[in-house]
Formats: sequence, structure tokens, C-alpha cells
Amino acid sequence: MTEERLITPGYCLILAANFLLYFGFYLLMPVLPFYLTEVFGTGSGTAGVVLSCYTVAALTIRPFSGYLLDAFARKPLYLLAFFIFTSVFAGYLFAGSLTMFIILRILHGISFGTVTVAGNTIVIDITPSSRRGTALGYYGLSNNIAMSIGPMTGLFLHDYYSFTTIFICALASCALGFLFAMMVRTPVKPQVIREPVSLDRFLLIKGIPAGMALLMLSIPYGMTTTYVAMYARSIGIASGSGLFFTLMAVGMAVSRIFSGKQVDKGRIPQVIITGMILASFSFFCLASCSELNKVSGKLSVAVYYSVALMLGVGFGTMFPAFNTLFVNLAPNSKRGTATSTYLTSWDVGIGIGLVSGGYIGQISSFSTAYLSGAFLTVLSLIYFGLYVKPHFEKNKLR
Repeated sequence: MTEERLITPGYCLILAANFLLYFGFYLLMPVLPFYLTEVFGTGSGTAGVVLSCYTVAALTIRPFSGYLLDAFARKPLYLLAFFIFTSVFAGYLFAGSLTMFIILRILHGISFGTVTVAGNTIVIDITPSSRRGTALGYYGLSNNIAMSIGPMTGLFLHDYYSFTTIFICALASCALGFLFAMMVRTPVKPQVIREPVSLDRFLLIKGIPAGMALLMLSIPYGMTTTYVAMYARSIGIASGSGLFFTLMAVGMAVSRIFSGKQVDKGRIPQVIITGMILASFSFFCLASCSELNKVSGKLSVAVYYSVALMLGVGFGTMFPAFNTLFVNLAPNSKRGTATSTYLTSWDVGIGIGLVSGGYIGQISSFSTAYLSGAFLTVLSLIYFGLYVKPHFEKNKLR
């Protein structure tokens, strides 16, 4: 039996559009704290609050964007959100006050929350259901490639060029991505009867158990992406954060390719459990780096970098599987809601990780924060195996 065709012009175009969108996003991410402190004279605390407006706005809009994508034609909404996201980079060039910058960040977060849900949903629409795991794996891989080179490029530009140049580069990247997005051909969406507005139009009720498991996993992930550089400095790895994230991106890239194929074979729970076990082991190892450093600095460094690769493989394995799990619990008319529930669960956990990781690090240590994250991952693994897996097997639609 021959496999259905995955690589089509439309799929390649949306991969390119997604990469360029995320490249523009990651290009700016490490530079904005410098922009706020150097241009507007804000302190680091104020800069953190200002930048968090983006995350809060994206998180707030996602459930509504899922509903809109299910209720109306998806491509126009995708293009509208993509256009607004791109245009905000031009707005940064003329933001003359901190208030205007905050308004632009909120608008950027709203458009990002919408365009990411729309992009994920369109990928599902234009690819064969039998190749869904692989399709989402490669789609996520385009994010990972952008994550691995975007921040480094942004910091390089910051060293040699002005903020205006950086904003123009981000604008050019997303503008090119928008052109590719316009060329994606999507199937005509069948006319659906619009149901009365209710909670399940904004949140996939059957996906809540899986969402809780994913939320518990994303808390220690949020701790890692935010505080691992500070943790590295505290154990004597002064310049290790850049390589840590590069190795993490490599692990994600490699694992997505293989895990997607396993998902297509119907092994969704098994793939997720495998990734969870690896993530749990990784967080325990990360927490141990502080104590290992007292025994051997070289051993601590080796474990630290090994953890980066293992975390990348663990989470890269789980991402396509979790995404497919949510979609398989929903009818085709609620694909947008399923995708937004998946992304919202992840974002809520990331937000909790940002707050709790900083708090635990302040009153105790980052080692304690990662140890608590490791136990939370084990709890998620147990909960998934005992409740989420049977719930999925009972309620899946495909």
C-alpha cells in the first residue's frame, strides 16, 4: 500500500512561511530587552513586565481564534493575522514612547496567537490524515530551525548594527513569509451549521485531560528556557546558554522527523510516554548539575550539555504526538478549537514556569526549581498513563 503524498507545493510554501515568521520572531526576542533599556531607559524588572504583555495577549486570544477558525474560512483569517503580525515590525520603527511600544506588543501578541493556531490548523487541512504526524513534525521542525539561528542572528546584528536595521530585517523576513502564505492553496471549507456559542466552542472539552498533562510538562520547560542561563552561570558555565539552546534545537529537529512517522502508525500514547520518560530523566540530571559541580566541574558541564540534547529529543518527540492527539479527539469542524486548546495548555504551563521558577530560585535555588520540575514531569507521566491514555483510546475519532 503506497503512502499518500505529503510533499506538495502548498505544504512547502506553508513550511517556508512558518519558518520566516518564526525567524522574524526569534530574531527580535533576545534584542528587545536591550532595546527597552537602551532606548527607553527601563530597568530589567519593567522590561520583563512590558515584554510579558506579548505572552498574555497571545494566550488570551488563542481560544477565540480557534473558534473563529472553525466558524469561518481559515485562510483569510490566517492571512489577516500574518499581515498584522508583519506590520507591527514596521510600527516598532516609529514607536516614540513606551506606551506606544506596549500597545504594539499587545497587538503583536494577539496576531501571533492567531496566526500560529491558524497555521497549525491549515497544515492539518492540506495534508493527508494518514501522514498527519509527519506533517506536523516537519512543520514544527521549521520552528526549531528558526529558534536555532534566529536569536544568534539577532544578537550578532545588535553588536554591529542599529535597532532600526534589526527591525527592518525582521519585517523583511515576515513580509517574505506573508507572500509565501498567500500562495498556499487550501481546500474549500464545507458549510457548517454554526452552533450556539458555548464553552466547547472555545475549548475542546475532551482535550482537557491531555491539556492538564501537557500543562504539567510545560512548567519545567518554561523554567528551563527562562532561567537555564542563570543556572549555568551559577555552576560556572559562563557562556553555555547559547550552545545549550542550539543542542536543544538539534535534538528537537532530529526527533520530530522520526516521532512523526511513529504517530502516523497510530502509536500516539506510546510516543508521548517515551518522550515523557526522557524529559523526566533530563530534568533530574539538570537538577543534579549543581551537586555534580562540587565533585567535578567537567562532569557537570558534560551532563549540562547532554541534558540540552536529551530535552530536545524528549520534547521534540512529544510535540507532534500531543498535537495529533488533540486533533484526533475533535471532529473536523473543531480542528481550530483542538489546536488552540493544545497551544493554550502549553502557554499556561510556560507562564506558570516563568513565575514559579523565578520564585523558587529566589527563595531556594534553581537546582531546587528543576528538581521540583522533574517530579512534576513524573506526576504528568503517571497521570497520562493511568487516565489520559485510556480516555484518549475511548474518545478518539480517528
